[in-house]
Amino acid sequence: MFLVAAGTFFLCLSVQMFILPFDILSGGVAGMAVALEPFFHIDKTLAVNVITVVLLLIGSLVLGRDFFLNTVLSSVLYLLFNTLLAGHLTVPQIDPLLASFYGGFLGGFGVGLVMRAGASTGGMDVPPLVIHKFTGLPVSSLVLAVDGLTVLLGYFAYGIEAVLIGLISVFATGYIIKRVLSAGEGSTAKSVQIISDSWEEIRDSIQRELNRGVTVLEGEGGWSREKKKVLLCVVSARQYPALIEQINECDETAFVITTDATDMHGEGFTYGFRI
Repeated sequence: MFLVAAGTFFLCLSVQMFILPFDILSGGVAGMAVALEPFFHIDKTLAVNVITVVLLLIGSLVLGRDFFLNTVLSSVLYLLFNTLLAGHLTVPQIDPLLASFYGGFLGGFGVGLVMRAGASTGGMDVPPLVIHKFTGLPVSSLVLAVDGLTVLLGYFAYGIEAVLIGLISVFATGYIIKRVLSAGEGSTAKSVQIISDSWEEIRDSIQRELNRGVTVLEGEGGWSREKKKVLLCVVSARQYPALIEQINECDETAFVITTDATDMHGEGFTYGFRI
């Protein structure tokens, strides 16, 4: 809870000190509020809060109880901190390029802390997850599509220069999130082997709840000579606690072997999927 609170505070600090005052077209809810302001002339802090609440409600109704529990604390604190900080911070008189960089840096640090706690900030990650649930389309592609629509909206509102400045914030945020998640760890992912009689239930749970692929291997008990299925799955360090939770819900006696994975290539790790 401390990590979620601290991370959400830094995220709001980024929004109120850099993103909104300088109209930075960053990713997430704040970037959407900036893009919409010229069209609807709504106070940007109010727009951020309204969009956050709407997405939390949609995500809870469509994605279920687990999404709500992982997101509600950060969302509530986001609304509280945003409201308290709005208009009470000294905005630095700096170049918009610097504002975009430091806004992305600070925001990425905050989001990284929330992710390390196993929670989620929700926000603009909700639309891709909702669409994925009904269409089965890859989450990575849907995330890019949603971000692309936000950037396109920003282009019509502010022009190409604002879009290019905003991309600095997007890249800075992504880089810092990865650094925070991997800090103090030997790797950014875990390779997990699972042996269980409930392997089908565990496989389906991993694919459904974590959106990760699973390879089914053939195994044989060395003493019993009994044929067994062995599940092989690679998840991000942030997802590992959730994976263990899913396994225990299906079979508390499952035998699990975990090793650090230092070099991953392919869907989910090198094709832009948000981890």
